Amino acid sequence: MNFFALFGLPERYQIDNAKLANVYQSLAKVTHPDKFSNAGGQEKLMAVQKNAQINDGYQILKNPLSRAEHMLELRGISLQHETQTMQDPVFLMQQMEWREQLSEIESAAEPEQVLTTLDEDVAIHTKQHFEALQELLEKQTEEANNLAAAEVRKLKFLNKLHKEIELKEDALFDD
Repeated sequence: MNFFALFGLPERYQIDNAKLANVYQSLAKVTHPDKFSNAGGQEKLMAVQKNAQINDGYQILKNPLSRAEHMLELRGISLQHETQTMQDPVFLMQQMEWREQLSEIESAAEPEQVLTTLDEDVAIHTKQHFEALQELLEKQTEEANNLAAAEVRKLKFLNKLHKEIELKEDALFDD
């Protein structure tokens, strides 16, 4: 299913979030299962399925990372159940450094400062990778799509690391 088509949006990484929200509200209202409470079983089922599809599409398109994944999937590159490992040795080394910093937080003299610095560093890298991803998705070539897929993999790692930093922060400072 092409969620861009469902929402009447051009298949581009940059989308009009206000338009997405407006179309979502309209579609959700029209397909809401309550509107079909007096309908037959088949019609109710179709409404529930269509409404679920609209909700899924909205969640995917409003999130930049899942939107990029959806675009790549539409271009024949599925990242959903892949087991491909990261091929970028520089990024792999950076991952190891971040993981080491995170594991040593408790023994740091100023754990809050170390966490803040680590989180800022991850945020800078995240921004850079999102910018690269956007440029690659606009090119729409096989090579650019494969490079965009690598950027998505990196961004997934960065998102996971950011969540781990938040959890570590909560564990250390929310007493």
